Amino acid sequence: MAAVAQEGLEKLKLADPVNNPSSNATNGSNGASKEDPEDSHDDDDDDNEADNGNIGAAAGAKKKRKRKKKKKGTSTANATKQSAPPRVPVSQLFPNDTYPVGEEVEYVGDNAYRTTNEEKRHLDRMNNEFLTDLRRAAIVHRQVRSWAKDWIKPGMGLTEIAEGIEDSVRHLTGHMGLEEGDNIKGGVAFPTGLSRNNCAAHYSPNAGNKMILDKMDVMKVDFGVHINGRIVDSAFTWTADSKYDKLLEAVKEATNTGIKEAGIDVRVCDIGSAIQEVMESYEIELDGKTYPIKSIRNLTGHNIGQWQIHGGKSVPIVKGGDQTKMEEGELFACETFGSTGRGYVQDDLECSHYARKVDAPKTALRVASAKTLLTSINKNFGTLPFCRRYLDRLGHEKYLLGLNSLVNSGIVEAYPPLVDTKGSYTAQFEHTFILRPNCKEIVSRGDDY
Repeated sequence: MAAVAQEGLEKLKLADPVNNPSSNATNGSNGASKEDPEDSHDDDDDDNEADNGNIGAAAGAKKKRKRKKKKKGTSTANATKQSAPPRVPVSQLFPNDTYPVGEEVEYVGDNAYRTTNEEKRHLDRMNNEFLTDLRRAAIVHRQVRSWAKDWIKPGMGLTEIAEGIEDSVRHLTGHMGLEEGDNIKGGVAFPTGLSRNNCAAHYSPNAGNKMILDKMDVMKVDFGVHINGRIVDSAFTWTADSKYDKLLEAVKEATNTGIKEAGIDVRVCDIGSAIQEVMESYEIELDGKTYPIKSIRNLTGHNIGQWQIHGGKSVPIVKGGDQTKMEEGELFACETFGSTGRGYVQDDLECSHYARKVDAPKTALRVASAKTLLTSINKNFGTLPFCRRYLDRLGHEKYLLGLNSLVNSGIVEAYPPLVDTKGSYTAQFEHTFILRPNCKEIVSRGDDY
């Protein structure tokens, strides 16, 4: 998911979504019969004519049925490669759950012994089931990401982009999320973030959103995939204008630096220091003015738990004093954010992201709609983040009062969009990696980055 903000959230005012009623039309067909205008034949001839007419009618109906052909190109049952848009489940493309391994990086320094140590290799083999789920989620992310990069174009609506990515994830995981509990088994891990320009994170369109992607936009595309709660969280920045290339290069290099520095027993403050040094060695010229590129100091990377996008540990992207160490077996999302603004974000705009707290208090709810909504959240999302579009998709109506009640009761956390100064530009790149006993595996690494 986009990022962890290190400050508390303000009270939120939730606006009613715009209703978009739609109607479905059904098609029908009518049949017609012809009568013989001549009646001068005898009874036998009439009988024969009737029999022949019945046979002719049956033959005619048979012919009509034969002419009906099945639609071509809609079935993916025998597909051996991914379609565009992605619709072939990856379990079909990779039989026997043999999913590609991510980029493996050997440990160095004090941890170099782990690469060949037999005990560590044995511990690694014991994680097969966990790693299979993680790699399956990773290949889904890579295939959807690869398609989305070519598919996204200026002039498209943000809702169209978000739903295109999310529908692809659902098809490739085999979990459409409409049956109760299906989304907890696999599918979309959190709402697709489409944060533009000075908005750095946590923006996803709500129902009725009419926002259009402009050719001058710098948009962060942040989405997640999970299988059995094993989450792969990765993001990239889209732009159609090469003048932003230095901003994107700085952030991409900073993310790769953070991944390179990460390892077992490494202090997160040391990673943050290395990230900031690389990020802020860059500058960018826009419209004749030069801007230093700054790390957004109150956004961080994070570790990931099962069904829990923010596991409790943060990976800073600036120098600091956090002495927390990374540990064997932990899963992390290394994400960095660069900005041409002041390098500090705050809450703004309409909220779309929510998640039930892992340690949510048991509070008596007086609003009936809040009780109904909480039951649905528990059954369909658990502690995975969701957005208002997902509630709409499940058929919920007039739920904002109940949702607001859950937020105010401390049961659900709201994650509003995070923005830097107006007129500034922000970029993000992110990868998920796991600290296996004998090596570091960057599970979301692809040919693109």
